[in-house]
Amino acid sequence: MRLRAFRLVPLFAAAMLLLLPALAAAQEDGERLLAVEVAADSIWVVLAAILVLFMQAGFAMLETGLSRMKNAGAVMAKIFVNLAVALIVFWAVGFALAFGDGNGFMGWTGFGLPNGNVAADFPGYDGSLVPIEGQFLFQVVFAAVSLAIVFGSMLDRTKFQAYIVFGIVYIGLIYPIVAHWTWGGGWLGEDGFLDFAGSSIVHLQGALGALAGALIIGPRIGKFRNGKAVPIPGHSMPLALLGVLILLVGWQGFNGGSSLAAIGANFSDVILNTNLAAGAGVLGAIVGSLIMFRTLDVSQIGNGMIAALVEITAPCAFVDAWAAIVIGVIAGLLVPPLVVVVERLKLDDPVGAVPVHGIAGIW
Repeated sequence: MRLRAFRLVPLFAAAMLLLLPALAAAQEDGERLLAVEVAADSIWVVLAAILVLFMQAGFAMLETGLSRMKNAGAVMAKIFVNLAVALIVFWAVGFALAFGDGNGFMGWTGFGLPNGNVAADFPGYDGSLVPIEGQFLFQVVFAAVSLAIVFGSMLDRTKFQAYIVFGIVYIGLIYPIVAHWTWGGGWLGEDGFLDFAGSSIVHLQGALGALAGALIIGPRIGKFRNGKAVPIPGHSMPLALLGVLILLVGWQGFNGGSSLAAIGANFSDVILNTNLAAGAGVLGAIVGSLIMFRTLDVSQIGNGMIAALVEITAPCAFVDAWAAIVIGVIAGLLVPPLVVVVERLKLDDPVGAVPVHGIAGIW
């Protein structure tokens, strides 16, 4: 028996030698597959971040078109300040407060995006195939969008220094703490609150900041006379609507990229719902405008599309296509009467940030 066992040793050795190349090839295939998955997820998240970054151009066109010509340059400069403050402050402080390890209220690890232990500094991203730098890029452009919403309601009457000071406070403290409550594993997320791409976290929060700013600085001179709102039209409606179309393009990354992965994520379904809602929002705003004003108000049509995009942002990954259309139609119908209500409350909101991003964000 022992001799027979010893005779089998060379056979086993030969079999192992034959299997080694196959095992090595399987390991190499596994490594290659993992590398492909990392590349695919990273490319999609970074591409989506670039699309969301492009939304700053949309806000620039929208706000410039709806502002008075004498303030067009200041509006463009404000967009650059908005982006610069968001990039620097969110890198230094905001990302850690939003996604760092902490408690249910805020995070407190990962300041300055250190090259340390990602699992320890940002436990929510542990296991993600996308490098933490890619995750940061995606989140910082979201923060910049929220800040742009805030500033939209304060057009034509805000000192430039105020933009910088408020931007630092908003990006460095207000926005990241609320983001931590949900996306960062905070108390709202633990209670089951769902907001796939940020209807409340990005848009409603930005609208609340816009409401606070508009209340503090008051209306533009000449906006209200004898208790009635006086229209102050923007100097270029085509420019404003071009901004809306650019925002629509950027929203493909805003909602689609919120899957934070390409492999195993049906982001095409999310993008389909996003566009169906946008189209339905335009139709709803047309009907609402005809009911309220007996004519087509082009600015309300653009706001109807944005309101629909805001509304579909939270549930875009959870609803069927027909529901996305219903959501969009309701958003478009709500915009014209809400704009009138805001003006009757003596609130000067040149771009409609409060009704479009606020009420729609709640709905």
